[in-house]
Amino acid sequence: MNTQNPVFAGPAGELTRWRFSPLAWGLVIIGVVAACQPFTNVLLGLYYAWAFKPEYSHGIVVPMVSIFLIWRERDRLSHMPFQGSWMGPAIALLGFVLWYASALSTIPVIGQYAFVVVVYGFVLALAGTAVFRAIAVPMFILLFMIPLPAFFSNTLSLNLELLSSSIGVDIIRLFGISVFLEGNVIDLGTFKLQVVEACDGLRYLFPLMTLAFIVAYFFRATFWKRSLLFLSSIPIAILMNSGRIGLIGVTVEYWGERMAEGILHDFEGWVVFMLSLGVLLAFAAGLNRIGQPGAKLRDALALDFGAPIRPAPSNLPRPVALPFVLATLLAIVSDVIGMNLPDRVELQPTRESFTEFPDHLGAWQMTREPLEAEYREALHVDDYLLANFRRAAEPPINLWIAWYNSQRSGQATHSPKSCLPGGGWEMRDFGPREIALGNGRRLTLNRAIIEQGNDRQLVYYWFQQRGRAITDEYLVKWYIFYDAITRNRTDGALVRLIAPIPVGTDEAAVEGALTEFTKTVVKTLPAYLPN
Repeated sequence: MNTQNPVFAGPAGELTRWRFSPLAWGLVIIGVVAACQPFTNVLLGLYYAWAFKPEYSHGIVVPMVSIFLIWRERDRLSHMPFQGSWMGPAIALLGFVLWYASALSTIPVIGQYAFVVVVYGFVLALAGTAVFRAIAVPMFILLFMIPLPAFFSNTLSLNLELLSSSIGVDIIRLFGISVFLEGNVIDLGTFKLQVVEACDGLRYLFPLMTLAFIVAYFFRATFWKRSLLFLSSIPIAILMNSGRIGLIGVTVEYWGERMAEGILHDFEGWVVFMLSLGVLLAFAAGLNRIGQPGAKLRDALALDFGAPIRPAPSNLPRPVALPFVLATLLAIVSDVIGMNLPDRVELQPTRESFTEFPDHLGAWQMTREPLEAEYREALHVDDYLLANFRRAAEPPINLWIAWYNSQRSGQATHSPKSCLPGGGWEMRDFGPREIALGNGRRLTLNRAIIEQGNDRQLVYYWFQQRGRAITDEYLVKWYIFYDAITRNRTDGALVRLIAPIPVGTDEAAVEGALTEFTKTVVKTLPAYLPN
């Protein structure tokens, strides 16, 4: 990553320094302003994520770090001619197309990545491929400022909750404390500690990965050592966060519930993050000594401000490349399109509220269940139905329907494949199942057996999305994007049915009853889940 500055000679073989004239600077500034103008709302959304989502709080310093790293190369860059690449306008055009798709669908994460693509395109258009290669790492770092897509972040968060809970419980047990783990809930007997988003590891993982990448950039070592240093941030973040959860469990056991709340909770998080950074640097020191015993880390980290600009007897004006002019024209066109885009108010189909859902479905009688406030807040549902349906002396069938008026900004259906393990259930025999509904209609859904201790249950679920019954959660995301543009709608729901399988009960009989009930429910759904 750190290379010797190449020497670029002028006509007489002398070192040449290139400078923009005031006019050229004016053209560059016009291009930058034109490129940023369509992304005003996108940049405001990024700032909101940095300010209010702790796992992305590092994002606000990422552009500053990128600019600093480019500035460190000022001597090298000042002696390199800028030969704009025609790849630049093409990449910038791709970014503006993505921005347009984001504006039509009002899905912000697309616009955020589109902004980075446009930045890459403009740098290529202005400076060319040789200069872009020289600053490739600082440019790549910009990706760390973009929040992950919500559906990916939610899945990762759930998996980290389970992993953090499991390791945290092992730590608590090392202190001789009796503890029971059920999914992501740690039961200490007198207190239940739920590992939710604040403790799942995401708040450490992304900032620590960003810092690890920057440290690896400054680390004077072979590629494999740098790569290993960066990758080590993942297990370090998870293990240190699990240690934090274990510490909270131990302190709660001895000093009460206040240790898991408020300032103490936040202080523990800050201390653990700083310890994680210390472990990362200690690992870098260990890597540095491999093959060179006694080597010191400070000698391997190129923590400096870069070489000053060398004077040159030959100074030439740096022209603004034609590809940059074309990229600027594309940006101006995008500005005009953006100013003339009509406001898109998402269509909300007419539907019945689940408060009107019938108390009887055929021979099944309904008993409603409330959804606890913490779960409703976490799921962000706009309407829901949680109820048990019982027929005669048969075990009850649980029906959960989560409805969302809009799924544009990450408030979307959570897959039971991720959520059920969070409750301590193990999923078996997962796969698709097709049910004949009559009149040639068929419903394909996901089927699974879930187990927890001696308890076994049969699960059916699917995603009801604007007239489509979908079983794949990633296909759901595609249709959200597609329908947002073509239909200006992103409403949708998750439908999940669970039937217990009592010990000694014939599984086929339970399957038959659940299949029959599913057919009955599907007939009722159109009024509540409109096409």
